[in-house]
Amino acid sequence: QLPLVESGGGLVQPGGSLRLSCAAPGFDYYAMGWFRQAPGKEREGVSCISSSGVSTNYANSVKGRFTISRDNAKNTVYLQMDSLKPEDTAIYYCAAGRYSYCSGVFAYEFEVWGQGTQVNVSS
Repeated sequence: QLPLVESGGGLVQPGGSLRLSCAAPGFDYYAMGWFRQAPGKEREGVSCISSSGVSTNYANSVKGRFTISRDNAKNTVYLQMDSLKPEDTAIYYCAAGRYSYCSGVFAYEFEVWGQGTQVNVSS
C-alpha cells in the first residue's frame, strides 16, 4: 500500500476557508475519513465518506461548515472547510477505513493513517 499524503493546510483567518486534499491511491473500495488533534487534546473524528461517496458522516462541531468528498478517478479525498473558527486549529489526518462504509467517525474503523497537515485559524 502506498501511504496517504495530506496537503492544503495553512494559516487562515477566522471565517475563512481551506480545502484539504488526501492522495489515497489504492483505497477506492474503502471508506475514508478525516480526523484532527489539537495541542493537549485527544484525536477527534471530523468526517468520513463511504467508498462510493454516497454516504457521509460529520462531527457535530463541523456539521454545516465542512464538506467531505472524494474523486476515485483521481484517488483523492477532500475536506472543504468553510467558516473556520480558531477552535478548528489542529493537525488534520486523513485515514483509510477497514470497510467500504463508515458508521460514524470512529478511529477504530480506520487502519491506515497519513502524516497530517497543520491548520491554523487565527487573526
